[in-house]
This record gives sequence, C-alpha cells and structure tokens, in this order.
Amino acid sequence: MTKTNEEYVMRKSIFLVFFVLVIGVFAQEGKMYQSVPFDKATILHNSKKNIYCPLCGMTLHLFYKTNHTAVDENGVLRQYCSMHCLAEDSLKHQLTNIEVVDNETLKFIPAREAFYVVGSRVKGTMTNISKYAFRKKEFADAFATKYGGRVLSFDEAFMIAKRALKKEIAMIHQKQHRMAMMGKMIYSKMCKKDGKRFKTTSDAKAYIKATGICGNLSGKKLQAVGLYLSGK
Repeated sequence: MTKTNEEYVMRKSIFLVFFVLVIGVFAQEGKMYQSVPFDKATILHNSKKNIYCPLCGMTLHLFYKTNHTAVDENGVLRQYCSMHCLAEDSLKHQLTNIEVVDNETLKFIPAREAFYVVGSRVKGTMTNISKYAFRKKEFADAFATKYGGRVLSFDEAFMIAKRALKKEIAMIHQKQHRMAMMGKMIYSKMCKKDGKRFKTTSDAKAYIKATGICGNLSGKKLQAVGLYLSGK
C-alpha cells in the first residue's frame, strides 16, 4: 500500500469513528435529562465568555443538572459539568465550599446538604454511575422510586466517584484522543492558524468562539478542535 493510500485509509477510519460518536450524541440530544436552556442555567465561574467545564471542556448548560462548583486554594471558583470532574480536580487542588445543582429548583445548594440519587437508570455525565442531587429527601426518594438508584449523602457519592476515577479517566482519554484526531483535521481545513495552544479544552473553546478563527464552529466540531488545541 502506498503512503497516499495509507493516509486515505487512516483518514477514513478516523472519520468513521467520529461519525459514530456524533450520531450517538445526536440520538440522545433530545433525551438528555441533564440539559437545560442556557437562560435557565447559572454560570458562576470565570466569565460568561467561558461556559465550559475547566476539566473536560463540556458545555455546562448541556449537563447542568450534574453541575458542581468549588473554590480552589487560590480562592478561584470553578464550575464543573459533573461530580467526576470535581473528583478529578480534587487530585490537584484543595477544594472547599462545594455546591451542586438541586434538580428540583435548578439552584446551587451546599453539596453536603444534598441527597444524591446514585446509580439510577438516567444517564450520568462523564460516568457510568449517575449521580443527581436534591435539596429535599422526598424528591430524591421519588426520583429513585421512578428511575432506580440509592439515596446517599455527598460524602458517600463522592467516595464512589473517586473510586471509579482511574477506570473512567482511561475511558475518557481514549474517546478524547479519537476526537482530537478529528479536531486536527477540522482545524487544518476550517480555522485560521495563529499557533496558539492551550492548557485546557475550556480555554481553547472560549478562545475559538471569542476570536472567530474557526468561523461559526460549534457543537461536537468545536469540542474536537478544542481537544486538539489543548493537546488531548
């Protein structure tokens, strides 16, 4: 096989992988329990220009019902798409003042006052073990009765999240690497090259949207390019 043919086969394979990932997401978009309209979400961290999770780059309002916030050792408030990302960030930062979205009111509440339904049939965010929080136990109980799962405290739910981190991080990194390969192709065809690279996917996506270097790039394509520019 010639080098040209090898490149064609590789690009075709990458495209097929990306196509499967995108189709899977689109098939669930209308059914994503986690999502709320942007104007219903409270974005607290950084600025309104950066509406992405600082760990994985996911758009916060699309996974709002699993959002958490915390303050790091430098006094910076950080907002995450999921308890998984909160747990992963706790490996690098001393996090305090942890809050979570109450699934009944969509307001942030102290996480240690919440009742978490863990392991329900409702799909989780960045994890195979879903975790949804409620201020009132009766709402958590009703959710668990309808969708399954156990009603636990924050500390119990957080321990489960931390125990699953190693396996989940490995799985997520594989998916991110595949998307980053597609992001490289998209970037080469659709974006103005300015040589910038970023520490986080969140920062990369915010920069792309603010500068317009990739036109009106959005959705999974934006995520893919953000992953590429952050070196995932």
